[in-house]
Amino acid sequence: MGQKPAGAGAWDRACRRPRAMAVRRRCRPVGTLMPTNIEWDVVVVGAGPAGSTAALAAMRANPAARVLLLDSASFPRDKICGDGVAPHALDILAGLGVDIAALTAGTAAVHQLRLTSPRGATAARRFIRPASVVPRALLDARLVQAACAAGAHLRQHRVRTLTPVNGGVDIDGVAYARTVIGADGAESVIRRQCGANRARAGTVAIALRGYTNAQPWPAGEQRLVMTTAHWPAYAWVFPVGDGTANVGYGELIRGETPTRAHLTERLHRLLPDCPPLALRGHKLPLSTGRPEVGHGRVLLAGDAASLINPLTGEGIYYAVLSGFLAGTAALTADPGDRYRRALRHHLGTHLRHTDAVARLIRAPWLVDLATTTARDHQRAFDNLVEIGLGAGTVSPALVTAMLATLVRHPRRRDT
Repeated sequence: MGQKPAGAGAWDRACRRPRAMAVRRRCRPVGTLMPTNIEWDVVVVGAGPAGSTAALAAMRANPAARVLLLDSASFPRDKICGDGVAPHALDILAGLGVDIAALTAGTAAVHQLRLTSPRGATAARRFIRPASVVPRALLDARLVQAACAAGAHLRQHRVRTLTPVNGGVDIDGVAYARTVIGADGAESVIRRQCGANRARAGTVAIALRGYTNAQPWPAGEQRLVMTTAHWPAYAWVFPVGDGTANVGYGELIRGETPTRAHLTERLHRLLPDCPPLALRGHKLPLSTGRPEVGHGRVLLAGDAASLINPLTGEGIYYAVLSGFLAGTAALTADPGDRYRRALRHHLGTHLRHTDAVARLIRAPWLVDLATTTARDHQRAFDNLVEIGLGAGTVSPALVTAMLATLVRHPRRRDT
């Protein structure tokens, strides 16, 4: 550990004020300057789903905790995403006291998923539990509001540096925290500052998405259309329920990053009935089975920890779960060890399975086989949904069903 920066003596003296004097229990709006002489129990960098959930979890663990949320943007703000919210994420948020009806207000539940495999096999079945599609401009602002209502404080600030000091971390010389949670997305400054590794080659995807009229597609149905061209790649349609749909296309980056024009052309080739729409793009660091989640008193959550499902690109459930676990661990004596153990317990086996499957499905015929199996067996469909949207694993029953499908429907097995 390093030494405290110059002026830390005055800082220490100021930090010995009673907690009741140091923090008021109300939400401060983004942009309001916060006192720099408070020693925060937890500073969360990034106020997306991972960050806001981390703040909520820390406040739930200790309602007297001093928790600061930092974000470079003001809210509401858009975030490039598919906007799909699995019921698993809503369960966690409900357990933290979030009003789910208010969180999803203005949207409609999605009851069915339609999968089209790279070679044209189609499975259309109902979810066991409906999913939600909540535009990130709404979702993130509502979660920030919930975190503030729980007692967290919010400040607009772009973090640039972290400096280890005795017993904590200095953030840009404007805040001092016992624990820092980096939830600042795929291009995380906190990940770089704490020395965590970047995503390995071949595990970064790129996606474009936009909003358009949902009329060409059935209401209440998500759809994924896969293609062998530039595999693995797929287009999606996620209806919001207000007459619009989140539509996008993503693929794994191999070599040079494809241009916006190429990605747009591929989207419209897979969705020929798609109305015109403005598209924005971003990169996704996919999970590799053993994500690096920080060092010491600096924890990483969500996209900052490369917690993005390598099979589906789903990230909101991972963000909410990892935020919950990081926020709960942040107030313990050894937050890094507690967080790693908790994440391993909840996601360890799942992440190893998704990493292995992601390697296997470099052969598109396996996805075709899985889709055909899901078409014929509700239980197999449910298992695949749990793997893609939750914390599911490849079950013996799924493997048996796929082998039976292979016997009934032998297919060409080239790549």
